[in-house]
Amino acid sequence: MAEALQHARDYTLSLFDCFAVAGMDASARVPQLRIINPPLWELGHIAWFAEWFILREAASSHPADANGNCLLTKGDDWFDSARVPHRSRWTLDLPSTGGVKTYCHEVLDRVLDKLTREPNTDQALYPYRLALAHEDMHGEAFLYTLQTLGLPAPVRTAAEAQPMFAPSEIGFPGGTIELGSQEGDGFVFDNERQAHRFHVAPFRMDSTLVSNAQYADFVTDGGYDQRQFWSDAGAAWLMRQERSAPRYWQRDGAQWRTMRFGRLCTLSGAEPVRHISLFEAQAYCAWAGRRLPTEAEWEYAALSGHPAFRWGQLWEWTASPFEPYPDFQPDRYLEYSEPWFHTHQVLRGASFATPSRFGSAKFRNFYAPERDDLFAGFRTCAWPG
Repeated sequence: MAEALQHARDYTLSLFDCFAVAGMDASARVPQLRIINPPLWELGHIAWFAEWFILREAASSHPADANGNCLLTKGDDWFDSARVPHRSRWTLDLPSTGGVKTYCHEVLDRVLDKLTREPNTDQALYPYRLALAHEDMHGEAFLYTLQTLGLPAPVRTAAEAQPMFAPSEIGFPGGTIELGSQEGDGFVFDNERQAHRFHVAPFRMDSTLVSNAQYADFVTDGGYDQRQFWSDAGAAWLMRQERSAPRYWQRDGAQWRTMRFGRLCTLSGAEPVRHISLFEAQAYCAWAGRRLPTEAEWEYAALSGHPAFRWGQLWEWTASPFEPYPDFQPDRYLEYSEPWFHTHQVLRGASFATPSRFGSAKFRNFYAPERDDLFAGFRTCAWPG
């Protein structure tokens, strides 16, 4: 746990330095977009979250549920995401870059010292695991932001090649599965509970994600211009975008190129298509006569052990709205799941930017349907019959 916390913080700071090199550690230089945070605010928030749940032993994320005061006099006013509106994060009187980094180091030093005195139990380690998962998610969000702003990423990440597998279709017999997680399964987020039995009908699913070449066929066939492939919400989104291809695609003669962390690259046809919104995934499926898998089908397939089923390259949109499982109860991080039920969509799997310690076939990621800044793609299923 100590090594993981240190690794996560080192990685967070290496990503933050990518913004600092571009002068975007100054919030005033960062575009005010709904899908990103000012990097300096986000760095401080990550450290504050660990201080809140570990050092101040907060019973929940409610403002009255932590012990003592923040190491920074105005830390709660600056970095509590539940109390600081998104639009105001650009105008806060934050400490200097050096000051926020010093705060990060001080929090981690105290966290690691406190960890040495903890018993090796799930209850004692819960806040540490929560803070680690939170930092891992923000690390991936930092990478989204680098891509969104057209900034270089660390060399290893920027050069990450996507594995290529021959596409095929797998038939699954279906059956009753235990969907979700339960007490005793180690650390899980509240939206994975409670585990419950769920019947999955027989289905046929792609073994791999839809590729750039497959998606390019949809684009070339005028998929973005044909209303019948788009849901009402998708058509409204598309009209606002004025788009005829995925977000980062550019036509270069007979081939497609794409922007990756500020560099224009030739698009590999065999790689999974990425930066796709739910609406685009649904439209492709309608064009191809296919459908998205439900999250129960996805979990069934991922846990089946089938050697041809590949996942972990990109987050994968599913057909399932983000909804609570039966008997849902919010956990200590009150705002993690409940505010987003019924407005967001479930994604499953992981991406190349997700730390391996965070990968789980049961983890429920969730985002608004219009988000196309994510490292997200999709696979398709056959319709029954």
